[in-house]
Amino acid sequence: MMIDSKLPRVGTTIFTRMSALASEHKALNLSQGFPDFDAPQALLEAMARHVMNGHNQYAPMAGLPALREQIAAQLLRYRGVSCDPDSEITVVPGATEGIYCAITACVRSGDEVIVLDPCYDSYEPAIALAGGRAIHVPLTAHNFGVDWQRVAAAVTSRTRLIVVNSPHNPSGAALSSDDMRQLEALAERHNLLVVSDEVYEHLIYDGRQHHSALQFPALRQRSFALFSFGKTFSVTGWKTGYCVAPPALTAELRKVHQFVCFVAVTPVQLAVADFMAAEPGYAGTLAAFYQRKRDLFCDALAGSRFRVAPSAGTYFQLLDYSAITPVADQQLATDWTREHGIASIPVSVFYDEPPDQHYLRFCFAKSDEVLLQAAERLCEI
Repeated sequence: MMIDSKLPRVGTTIFTRMSALASEHKALNLSQGFPDFDAPQALLEAMARHVMNGHNQYAPMAGLPALREQIAAQLLRYRGVSCDPDSEITVVPGATEGIYCAITACVRSGDEVIVLDPCYDSYEPAIALAGGRAIHVPLTAHNFGVDWQRVAAAVTSRTRLIVVNSPHNPSGAALSSDDMRQLEALAERHNLLVVSDEVYEHLIYDGRQHHSALQFPALRQRSFALFSFGKTFSVTGWKTGYCVAPPALTAELRKVHQFVCFVAVTPVQLAVADFMAAEPGYAGTLAAFYQRKRDLFCDALAGSRFRVAPSAGTYFQLLDYSAITPVADQQLATDWTREHGIASIPVSVFYDEPPDQHYLRFCFAKSDEVLLQAAERLCEI
């Protein structure tokens, strides 16, 4: 039977393909973004405790009250933002599901949604499935900044929503407070909604501050802000995050969420709530932890032929290989996995129309030993 696909351009994600290739060739896997070290022991013990104590049935659709209260406390602690746990915070089974639900709740057939390239690969499929059209605006070359004049020029009468991501995957760039003010003015002027992907909020370096959409009054009233416990607590396989939005937007998001996954996993929610209550300052330790890993990896590449501009945030580092070879990044990522035993992600896959750039993305959420081994192999290329 022939199927007229709703996503004809979509296949298996690059992350799945590169991790499978790394496994096949026993390569160091710096491609997919997951830590190779354990989460905090107290968090793991809390998870085991709640599973063994029988807390394994459905949680409330919006998330367990205890966890939503802890989220509200963390937002006040780290962002200076007050949120109502009942009407503004929804626990979701992963930020990707939350982004999908936000887009589905707001985008109708014929609507346009602005995305900034290179952009995470889940955005456009969600837009397409909602009947919308993604309008790709490229970030500036090399420093991956936002050209707000170009973004403004992309706004039409059909524009419904803009998606932003900071700290930014795959580039590691971070939006400044001035960027957020320009986004705020643009959204207010054109009555746009905003999806703000902030899953790497605590992974920001060199004294920079994360600027959340929730901290800007006009954005606060028109934004879905998405966050990830998987990134913060090194438990990406637990697939649990949360969405913060004003009550009217939260109500619309929950209408979709309840028919996509209905609830996030109960013992995960209980474990995270316990850990946040016991260790409220844990998230504040992550910037120093990951900056040390970034610096270890970058310093070990000092003798290589790569151009290295240290990442401003996330746990990803781009390497510019233009001085080494003109080979296209998708082919090169495959070749180097097979030939040199190190897997990465080609940055061109995050673009609608890839520019003439030569970048590979490497994840530094790995043990020091793996990072040093990876750098040694890269220096030999």
